[in-house]
Amino acid sequence: MEHLVAAAVIDARGVVTGWSEGARELTGRTAGEAVGRFAAELLGDALPGGGPVVLRHKDGHAVSATLTACPVQGPGGEPAGYVVTVVPPPPPSLGELAFQQASMSMSVFDTRQRYLRLNSVACQVMGVDEDVLLGRHFPETVEDAEHSQGFNFHLREVAETGRPVHYESYTGEPSGNREHAWNIEMWPVRDTGGELTAVALAAFDSSEQYWARRRLALLNEAAASIGTTLDVVRTAEEVVELLVPQYADFASVDLFDWVLGSDEPPRIPEGQVVLRRVAHGSGTEGTPEAAVHLGETDAYPSYSPPARALREGRAVLSLAGEPDFVRWVDERNTRAPGGRPHRQGVHSMMAVPLKARGTTLGVAVAIRIAHPDDFGADDAVFAEELASRAAVCVDNARRFARERTTALTLQHSLLPRGLPGQAAVEVAHRYLPSGSTAGIGGDWFDVIPLSGSRVALVVGDVVGHGIPSSATMGRLCTAVRTLADVDLPPDELLTHLDDLVTHLATYDDGSADAAELGATCLYAVYDPVARRLALAAAGHPPPALVLPDGSVRFVEMTPGPPLGVGGHPFEATEIELPEGAIVALYTDGLIEGRDRDVDRASLELRRALAAPAPTLDALCDTVLKAVLPEEPGDDVALLLARTRALGADRVATWDVIPDPAHVAETRQAAMAQLAAWGLDEASFVTELVVSELVTNAIRYGEPPIRLRLIRDRTLICEVSDASSTSPHLRRAHAYDEGGRGLLLVAQLTQRWGSRQTDRGKTIWAEQAL
Repeated sequence: MEHLVAAAVIDARGVVTGWSEGARELTGRTAGEAVGRFAAELLGDALPGGGPVVLRHKDGHAVSATLTACPVQGPGGEPAGYVVTVVPPPPPSLGELAFQQASMSMSVFDTRQRYLRLNSVACQVMGVDEDVLLGRHFPETVEDAEHSQGFNFHLREVAETGRPVHYESYTGEPSGNREHAWNIEMWPVRDTGGELTAVALAAFDSSEQYWARRRLALLNEAAASIGTTLDVVRTAEEVVELLVPQYADFASVDLFDWVLGSDEPPRIPEGQVVLRRVAHGSGTEGTPEAAVHLGETDAYPSYSPPARALREGRAVLSLAGEPDFVRWVDERNTRAPGGRPHRQGVHSMMAVPLKARGTTLGVAVAIRIAHPDDFGADDAVFAEELASRAAVCVDNARRFARERTTALTLQHSLLPRGLPGQAAVEVAHRYLPSGSTAGIGGDWFDVIPLSGSRVALVVGDVVGHGIPSSATMGRLCTAVRTLADVDLPPDELLTHLDDLVTHLATYDDGSADAAELGATCLYAVYDPVARRLALAAAGHPPPALVLPDGSVRFVEMTPGPPLGVGGHPFEATEIELPEGAIVALYTDGLIEGRDRDVDRASLELRRALAAPAPTLDALCDTVLKAVLPEEPGDDVALLLARTRALGADRVATWDVIPDPAHVAETRQAAMAQLAAWGLDEASFVTELVVSELVTNAIRYGEPPIRLRLIRDRTLICEVSDASSTSPHLRRAHAYDEGGRGLLLVAQLTQRWGSRQTDRGKTIWAEQAL
């Protein structure tokens, strides 16, 4: 663009007498406004020598120019004035315009790190004008901080090596307290001769990209660090640990009480909301900002950000100076005045609801105090994403805890609480539910009194974990008790139980895959009179036997297949035990595990059982402590039974002549034995029971016939014969001559029944003593 020459004529008095169009363009004043005024008002005091001047434009801004004054002589050679021409500065080059108008901070330093040039953005960042910094050493203009030292180091590096440098820095800007991320490029500047004369730099404010990366990194970190355990409180603590101190100076997680219990979620109230503090954390040791202690409840008023976040279902931001924010901080200070100094600088707060699967579980709160930036819209989006992931983890932990509690309650309701009274064995037991994420397993044990002072010892394990496993365990536990009441031998009982598991799988699932519903079981029967133990196993580890001399061995037995496999027989093993021997039954969780060696664990079990212990309970504790790892991966059931024996002085046996005429003789022998035991008060009922059972054996059974009386906690009368036909109760009619005997036995005794034996059957009846 061409410019007209700015010229003016000034007389000897210094008054403008001529004014060109170029002068009007340069100063903004017309000839009418300039002619007649003193030149000093318009052109400054540069006359008469001329040179660089700063003119004042009509609108007030300064105009730099070069002034030339040519003196004018009058007719007589006297000074008549001046002709003044003003040459405006050349327009800035395109490069200069680009430098000044760049959207990023650009600066030029000499090789000694002194300022040479700054563009307008760099001046804004530094908070001062360019002329304040020109010629000054960089370290003199900034705080002595790590990022400033790094900046100066890179300036020296470029000046010394002549190689460009690119690096990123996260720091505040000198003109404000906001934190910024800078993407900085430095390069050497050389003159036409190739000599390095300066270092130039461009700094791009990449704060948005930096925080976007940080938020993404936090979300990735959340995926790995939140929900590592299925524990509600620990999951809440992991959320706080993620936020503090890298994202907030204080954070807390409050949950509804029902999340920590087993209740169903209620509706969120419209007014104040009551929550329980489960986790909080602070960048300051001791968490002084917290007005609520861990485990305490807090009533959030309706205006508070947490209550609003729960009610509105979104993140709520609140900043210092807002009325609700001020009320909230004042309420915190009133509740916990000791933390007031630590809340002094609170300037930003964000509350976000924890929602999972359409259910609101609680609220997370993040507060910034020393952190200079306020929470913004991008932070709200990030917080909602983080809260949704955390809420799913909290809900998973809640559901697991609820299912675990349900399964544990179900299992404890099915396991024996108080073992029934019997004299055959002294028992002690332990049941340890698994703490793994798989849930409670299906381990169970039982002690079942049988006829003839015998006792059944049972231990089993259902495949799988959780409520289905516990429910199946309950079915099998009930089935074992029912089959034991029939007094089946161990191998026959397991055969029936195997059929039951197959049927359960067929009814529960059309695929009839019984292996998925499989279970293992060990069933043993101890007879204190014969001092013999009969047992059979279905895929279960053999029991350990501790003899009175302290030696320990595992019972050698033929292992059967797990229940539900079908098609394979079960074989019973029978051994004789001395009085005082200990039989240890257990589930595989005691000796097996993913990272455990079974042989080594079995050896540890033998050593633990051999250790002296004052009681069976103490021995149980010794075994678990010695054999189990700190965190067992499966349920463990342990049942210890110390055998007792009924001596000959407590058992009397008679062979009965199969002739009704000898019934009275047998009855008299039985009464004499009662008298010898000092049980005369039981003679009336016993006489009737002996007469009825012996008479029925003679009439309906087959020889040989035997009568046995056992004095235990009850008085037991047993009559055995070679017939396998079992009697049954029936109601006799008015004119029937028989049929009332067993009815009288059932009414006069505590209980009665029959069991099959290898040689026939045995009818028995028990009287309470």
